[in-house]
Amino acid sequence: MKNKKVQRKFRHQRVRKKITGTSKRPRLAVFRSNKHIYAQLIDDATFRTITSSSDSNLSSSEKSLGKMDRIKTAFEVGMNLAKSATKKKVKKVVFDRGGYKFHGRVKALAQGAQQGGLIF
Repeated sequence: MKNKKVQRKFRHQRVRKKITGTSKRPRLAVFRSNKHIYAQLIDDATFRTITSSSDSNLSSSEKSLGKMDRIKTAFEVGMNLAKSATKKKVKKVVFDRGGYKFHGRVKALAQGAQQGGLIF
């Protein structure tokens, strides 16, 4: 049996075969570690990051500790990313869950980005 990191890598490669980001519709890529969550908008045609956000960018009042608070923090990261994307005049994105299951913090980040104004 392969370990979790290798399995996630294969899942991510399988997803990346199907989706790419363009300048009109960049890819919203998500990476989560045990403590933190990161998101960025990537234009795969020019290999550039348009904007990014993570929980380290949030103010101390928005940050919290604990399992449920990490979900709330992920939601805030999504909202923060959506705000910076609208400043760069990006409305539509392609969601790349990065090989993770679409639940928990990944789902909360996606919901935050949608409420912030991004369209999947």
